[in-house]
Amino acid sequence: MSQQTIMSETSAAFAQSFFGAMGCAASIVFTVLGASYGTAKSAGAIFSSGILRPDRLMQNTLCAIMAQILSIYGLVASVIISGDLVEKMPLHQGFLQLGAGVSVGLSGLAAGFAIGIVGDAGVRASSQQPRLYIGMVLILIFAEVLGLYGVIVGILMLTKSKENVTVCTY
Repeated sequence: MSQQTIMSETSAAFAQSFFGAMGCAASIVFTVLGASYGTAKSAGAIFSSGILRPDRLMQNTLCAIMAQILSIYGLVASVIISGDLVEKMPLHQGFLQLGAGVSVGLSGLAAGFAIGIVGDAGVRASSQQPRLYIGMVLILIFAEVLGLYGVIVGILMLTKSKENVTVCTY
């Protein structure tokens, strides 16, 4: 065997776990970015509306709580992916782990942006007109479910990564 062949086989053995590790990292990093944006954006409205209506302060923290749930989605996906990371695994599995992590992460990021924007506007509006609170909660639920869709797709991809996979000999 030539030196070139040995090097290509050695570097190929680490590529699979690299893609899986990147999926694991993408899942938690992007969902935490979305959760932090959603929390920060809505917190400004929560505190400014707390000056006008201090009696509604705890009620208005719902959007910040829903934003933090997104980071839990990313944590769950990262834990599932990291449990399957091994040095020698099929490239197919590494790609699906990357796809699952990106799916969860970017869905969580988008949901965090939506929760932050809706939370900011909704808290300010419901402080002036309390009847708008129910509508804000419904829209927050629709924004939160975007992150849940990413988790569902990610879990489906992770379960498929273990089906009909050939054994990696490298």
